[in-house]
Amino acid sequence: MSLKIPKVIGHRGAAAYAPENTLEGIHTAADMGVEWVELDVKLTRDQVPVIFHDETLERTTNGSGKLAETDYEDLKQLEAGSWYGDSFSGIKIPTLEEAIDVLLERGLGLNLEIKPCPGREMETAEAALDVLSQIWDDHDSLLISSFQHVSLEAARDVAGDWKRGLLMPEEWPENWKELADYLGISTMNLNNTGLEREMIEQVIDDLDMPVLVYTVNDPDRARQLQGWGADGFFTDTPDVILENLLSVH
Repeated sequence: MSLKIPKVIGHRGAAAYAPENTLEGIHTAADMGVEWVELDVKLTRDQVPVIFHDETLERTTNGSGKLAETDYEDLKQLEAGSWYGDSFSGIKIPTLEEAIDVLLERGLGLNLEIKPCPGREMETAEAALDVLSQIWDDHDSLLISSFQHVSLEAARDVAGDWKRGLLMPEEWPENWKELADYLGISTMNLNNTGLEREMIEQVIDDLDMPVLVYTVNDPDRARQLQGWGADGFFTDTPDVILENLLSVH
């Protein structure tokens, strides 16, 4: 069993063309020929896994306050598109289940980032995996990733057969190799900022696993990273990166 990770993964759907982390974003990515998207999952106060990035509601909705302190019924009333553009007004924050339905309908793979609010690292992973395990069958087209080691630990313990990716901040922890080994990960997802050839080569030499880089919107940079050995890219502009990558035979 091996992950079928494409070279290009739409970041939060296709964030340059549609509101991030929305069903519309997933459809937009699929319409561009993207094979996988990356989405963020958090929990509402009443434990419903929803596709959302921030801890607070202000940036991408007409609501305010913390997502973790908002019940799903209240979240459902919010509007999550007009901040991006008038043509998207009226769209909603999707539940994880609604997002999976669209992904399956469009035949897309998923990198689901567990993005817990502080203190909810374990329960967010468990709730998200509970939903996924009931609906998602294809182990080759799903990657569970997180910056939070506790979330990846929970993912390993409750759904060890799903592949996991370790998200690395710009400053790598000194024990990154031990962490990767302990968490039993399958990919290293590296920050584009400050990323150098030696860092990619170190992962390839020491861990022998795919290197994915986030968030890469500059085609020249994508080609450079590809030349250094990066396997895939999270991007807001999947069409541009797809067109400009070196074809590897």
